[in-house]
Amino acid sequence: MLWNLLVRYLRPAWPLIIAVVVFQLAQSIASLLLPTLNADIIDNGVVTGDIAYIWSTGGVMLIVSLVQVVCAVIAVYFGSRLAMGMGKNLRADVFHRVVAFSQREVGNFGAPSLITRNTNDVQQVQMLVQVSATLMVSAPMLAIGGVIMAIRQDPGLSWLMAVAVPVLLILVSLIVVRMVPAFTVMQARIDRVNQIMREQLTGIRVVRAFVREDHEQRRFDVASRDVMATGLRAGNLMALMFPVVMLVLNVSSVAVIWFGAFQVQYDGVEIGTLFAFLTYIMQILMGVMMATFMFVMIPRAAVCAKRIGEVLDTEPSVEPPADPTAAPTPRGRVEFSHVDFAYPGAQDAVLHDITFTVEPGTTTAIIGSTGSGKSTLIGLVPRLFDVTAGEVRVDGVDVRAYDPDDLWARIGLVPQRAFLFSGTVASNLRYGDAEADDDSLWRALERAQGRSFVEAFPLGLEAPIAQGGTNVSGGQRQRLAIARALVKNPPIYVFDDSFSALDLRTDAALRRALDAELPDATRLVVAQRVSTIQQADQIVVLDHGRIVGIGTHDDLVETCETYREIVDSQLSAEAAA
Repeated sequence: MLWNLLVRYLRPAWPLIIAVVVFQLAQSIASLLLPTLNADIIDNGVVTGDIAYIWSTGGVMLIVSLVQVVCAVIAVYFGSRLAMGMGKNLRADVFHRVVAFSQREVGNFGAPSLITRNTNDVQQVQMLVQVSATLMVSAPMLAIGGVIMAIRQDPGLSWLMAVAVPVLLILVSLIVVRMVPAFTVMQARIDRVNQIMREQLTGIRVVRAFVREDHEQRRFDVASRDVMATGLRAGNLMALMFPVVMLVLNVSSVAVIWFGAFQVQYDGVEIGTLFAFLTYIMQILMGVMMATFMFVMIPRAAVCAKRIGEVLDTEPSVEPPADPTAAPTPRGRVEFSHVDFAYPGAQDAVLHDITFTVEPGTTTAIIGSTGSGKSTLIGLVPRLFDVTAGEVRVDGVDVRAYDPDDLWARIGLVPQRAFLFSGTVASNLRYGDAEADDDSLWRALERAQGRSFVEAFPLGLEAPIAQGGTNVSGGQRQRLAIARALVKNPPIYVFDDSFSALDLRTDAALRRALDAELPDATRLVVAQRVSTIQQADQIVVLDHGRIVGIGTHDDLVETCETYREIVDSQLSAEAAA
């Protein structure tokens, strides 16, 4: 998975890859020339006392060193551009794939895991590319070039390389094999920390209301300790790797000096040649050590790449049609025809044989007990998920045949959880229409019964809104979410239990404003309160995912036992009559 991901995202940046390789090759060649030049200075300058040769060869060494530094800097620059560009594209693709997910896919992965995959996981892969461009490319060049140059200097000591390099590779491989499972567990435990943190921040009021701070702190402490334990296990293995490498490197240095001394004494090998061989074997082992640093990163990056690939390879269950139907003239007619819906893996369907029609310009309310399928039913209209049987048609066209943008342009959705984005009141309202002027925003607020509290803000429309709207009350959030849909001004409005946080007086004023100013708009309303839907043109009563009654309030009180039970539980007998 890691290799496939790298090939997919690095292939378009092949000019940068070539540039990195060229400049890394140049700096590696320069590095390999320096020990030979140093050996020449010792053997032909220092030993013979030739000062002119020392100066001339030293000047060449300075030029070669300058070339090495310049090429290394340029290689790092191009490597950074390569890694950062790949990370940007990878994050963008993960983000766009997640945005395209339906609620089904988001629920399968979980929001904390999706956040970790698009941040920490991408960062690990990006860091691998960064380090590869700076270390991994030059490591084999130094190692292979060092072997060639060392053999040229002293073939008699070459057997030391044949011993040291395999020993180092075997020891490193044994450590790396043990690190892979630790990094696999690490990412899952980071997901858990993110999940608990999100829950505590989102539900801070509930935590405090039930005096559960100590419990939540212990829960977070357990998750943090799990991450710490896994990190320590991986860190200990990582820390073990470098002493092992240095041990092999230092033992090899001692062996070169030991056996090289005999060659100098008995075989006439020159001192400069011995020092050059020692430098080359150091470069070889340093190249192997740089490769071991990569081996430390590869296991974790491979785990992260697999998690990223799972997101990228998951096809959204709600896909746009290959050949969208031409959008008809908006009228606001919605039809449910023998609709069934079941969640993946569930034994029973949530909705069974749902059939009814919402005529243009009318209000249809959906009511039922908790878990009866109201929100699921309403979510089929904007195609938050697809039916498993039957059809949902908007203006005579199956919603699955629409281009998604054409479908969503016809629907103003106010979800069950009124979510606001960080920004201002105006920026949130302009989610409905980016070009809306201030007069349009105030008009929508007035219809939504939100003008008074927005005017009370010192900054009015420019009043700041925290993420999720946590700095305003629940009722204010709902009214702002309703105003956002009103700014859009679509032919169909979908209110998913959007009046639950409003008091009865505000609820009634809001419904009167909608009736007076949006007489031609189609409205689908999910509600728990009977008072909210009494005046609806049509009320659909759900029970365990089935329609048990359709009609007006007065009709259903007489004919539908389930509806009558709901009415009796909320209204007095006189109000129900």
